Amino acid sequence: MFGVIILNPVVVSVATILLMCVFRVNVVIALTTGALACGLAGGLSLKESVLIFSRGLGGGATTAFGYAILGAFASALAHSGLPKFLMAEAVRLLHLRSAKSAGGHSMGDGRLAKSALFLAIGSMSIACKNVIPVHIAFIPILIPPLLGIFNKMRIDRRAIACVITFGVIVAYMIIPIGFGEIFLESILLHNLRINGLAISSRTVMRSLFLPVIGMGFGVLVALFRYGKPRQYEDSDVDDRGIGKAPPKKDLVVSCLAVVTALVMQLAVRDIILGALAGFLVLSMGGVVRAKDSDGVVVGGFKMMAIISFTMLAAAGFSYILRQSGGIDEIVAWIAKHASNGKALAAFGMLFIGFLISVGIGSSFSTVPIVASVYVPLGMKLGFSPMAIAVIVAISGVTGDAGSPASDSTLGPTMGLNADGQHSLVRDTAIPTFLHIAIPAFVFGWLASLWF
Repeated sequence: MFGVIILNPVVVSVATILLMCVFRVNVVIALTTGALACGLAGGLSLKESVLIFSRGLGGGATTAFGYAILGAFASALAHSGLPKFLMAEAVRLLHLRSAKSAGGHSMGDGRLAKSALFLAIGSMSIACKNVIPVHIAFIPILIPPLLGIFNKMRIDRRAIACVITFGVIVAYMIIPIGFGEIFLESILLHNLRINGLAISSRTVMRSLFLPVIGMGFGVLVALFRYGKPRQYEDSDVDDRGIGKAPPKKDLVVSCLAVVTALVMQLAVRDIILGALAGFLVLSMGGVVRAKDSDGVVVGGFKMMAIISFTMLAAAGFSYILRQSGGIDEIVAWIAKHASNGKALAAFGMLFIGFLISVGIGSSFSTVPIVASVYVPLGMKLGFSPMAIAVIVAISGVTGDAGSPASDSTLGPTMGLNADGQHSLVRDTAIPTFLHIAIPAFVFGWLASLWF
């Protein structure tokens, strides 16, 4: 029976994707190849596999378009000069610019400055999912100009990758605004309820606090582990304009655009409309002039292109995964071997959820898949509603935190690799897997037993 599981379409496809990512094959190509491997392992012909994969691409079209709009808003904010100005002010307050000008190594010895910098980056990572609806688009805007400063401080970029990934994931796990509202209400709670589980939104949020604590502990371990100075070559990324203050009028309009975007998303519960409203304020306020509008929008689209195409490929992969029958086969195997107790059953469900989500690279896409089978299975095995909620949610989060196909790992890499000195797999995916995905898995497993 174990041999059958090894040849299961889900296992075969995920193994294919991980193997290709290890050999640094483009993630979109890896997802597409993994999808075809899933179809072939499920008994489909190559032509049928391609057809089913193509049908599933439409499921990611809305998400891909949404990322494009968010990219346009982020690009417009960058054009205003507000993000760089705010980061420059943070640098000034930390006395980093003066140390950089002196050319000494005192920056590497300032633990307080490092801690404050990590805190600022982590706070921005959280805010980008809830307060300012730009998702991970802030990373390639704010991080590259700071690479020279990171190098002077001899900061290990793996620590920064862990901080950013932690921030963007925790933001949607416990804060029901923006992307958090989408994940907690529209995806997690909705799929739990349609599959027969009676549970409130407050209960869902409470169930995730223990895993979040575990992830926070993991990040602290990462900061300690990657706390030793690491030498990088001098960055050739242009940071000359980081401290230049934009015109006061542009600053006022930009702040108004951010407030408008936040108010709009809270009023209509739609972050895309919020981003669109913010962009229109920047345009009508003269920050984005008519002659520059096309360039700004196209720049935002380019910035988010790899994420959008990855989400499209992930949607096709998710669809062929469901059509292959491999998920039902694995769940049946769990149910058969669950007689040994809830601890083993919960571990098995979380592990299989991890396999699925690490291939898809998105907790948002994983939750609807696993909820359809884990809710009835969990109820049959006697798990409480909170336990089922945490198993379903963490099944997706673990892949989001440790998959090379996840925007939570792709995003930090986009910024930290601006000078070609940061690897997606070795410097982002593996560290975040070890210090965020594994703690989320362990504490999620403990939470499922505690509740």
